[in-house]
Amino acid sequence: MNLSTSLPRLAELEFATLYRNAANWSLPRKALLGGGLICVLLVLADVFYLSTSREKLHQQEAQEAVLLQQFALKSTLAGNLEAYTLQIQGMQEAFAKLLQQLPTDTEVPGLLEDITRLGMANGLAFEGIKLLDERVQPLYVELPLQIGVTGAYHDLATFISALAGLPRVITLHDLAIRPANPQAGRLLRLELLAKTYRYNEQGLLP
Repeated sequence: MNLSTSLPRLAELEFATLYRNAANWSLPRKALLGGGLICVLLVLADVFYLSTSREKLHQQEAQEAVLLQQFALKSTLAGNLEAYTLQIQGMQEAFAKLLQQLPTDTEVPGLLEDITRLGMANGLAFEGIKLLDERVQPLYVELPLQIGVTGAYHDLATFISALAGLPRVITLHDLAIRPANPQAGRLLRLELLAKTYRYNEQGLLP
């Protein structure tokens, strides 16, 4: 009899003998055996059942965390929806007011008259107002004006401030101030590029 065949048979004999003698064991030995069997059953239950359940629980907890994040994000967006709506309405109203400030073709001569009136009211002498070529943009048409005036420094500053305060949209660019001429004393010459804008109705057509 070799070792490979004798070991299983020996184990069977020992287990059978152990089983027959178990009835004669003392109470502490029976309790110890019972505790050992319970431990074995708990280990087997953890390996074959509880570990699978624990993995499913972890997956459900991870899924719950994702759902909570999505819920929190949607709640935040829903809470800010009213603020976003009011902000968009405010932007639309501001844009509408800006468009109302843009002159039409027929109002450009009146704008030129306003510029001339402001200059004369501040004691300035106009050397010229020249309309340059228009520049068409999607929503508006840009109207550049080259303006040249002479006067005292304070009067020129007041004129520039008055131009910026006109009710129509007008922006000032390329300001240059230099002495008018050696014989003019303290008079200065101001050259600037003023840009006004008119509404481009064709640019909004579909």
